[in-house]
Amino acid sequence: MSNLSETILRVENIESYYGPIMALRGVSLTVPKNSIVSVLGANGAGKTTLMKNISGVMDPEKGKIFLENEAIEGSTADILVRKGVSHVPEGREVFPMLSVEQNLIMGAYTRNNKTEIKSDIELFCTYFPVLESRFKQQALTLSGGEQQMLAIARGLMSKPKILLLDEPSLGLSPKLVKEIFGILLKLNKDQGVTILLVEQNAKAALDIADFGYVMELGRIVLHGKSSDLRESRDIQEFYLGVNQNSQLDQKRWKNRKTWR
Repeated sequence: MSNLSETILRVENIESYYGPIMALRGVSLTVPKNSIVSVLGANGAGKTTLMKNISGVMDPEKGKIFLENEAIEGSTADILVRKGVSHVPEGREVFPMLSVEQNLIMGAYTRNNKTEIKSDIELFCTYFPVLESRFKQQALTLSGGEQQMLAIARGLMSKPKILLLDEPSLGLSPKLVKEIFGILLKLNKDQGVTILLVEQNAKAALDIADFGYVMELGRIVLHGKSSDLRESRDIQEFYLGVNQNSQLDQKRWKNRKTWR
């Protein structure tokens, strides 16, 4: 496995807008090869906008984005898939009328070797065995958790250099979240899959991530090793629910956050 000092993704001081609204305000982050990096933040923090800028769905107004050492900002989403960026967006966007098998094959549309594609389908079905048992079923018949597993497996079928996951825990039970995040960690350790994970579920994300960033109002306000962030009083109180005794305490805490 490659050394974590090798960098797959580097984002440098990007700014992005929705119309007149500045959604990203000078965001910078680094994703080492073979790592899991989490980006935490509440709704409206800019997490999804960040992912869209990286994957080519949106273009930054300013700043640079490097995949390995190649500048990729401004590239279209289909070109970035071919370069090695796979984006699994929020909301489990599977092809509902296609079967599980067809969804996985669609994920490999940039590849030509049918033998390797078949082998990878078999491989990822070992990580998500429920997909094998539902192989010929339409995706719309799957549960929410099963659809999320399918979306992740389909994202992996392009053999990406980096997998972008936007809120994979959204709408899932704690048991399913634990199962899916355990599989993500196993894929990282076994297959060396590099993951940039956007999440509101701080505990689940920090439990599997090597490094973490916290976003607020379009800015990175805190970052470090996940083990250090878990010990941060600010993170514990605001994201992990520790010592939140009342709404008054919460209001007082918001006024004293160390990153403000």
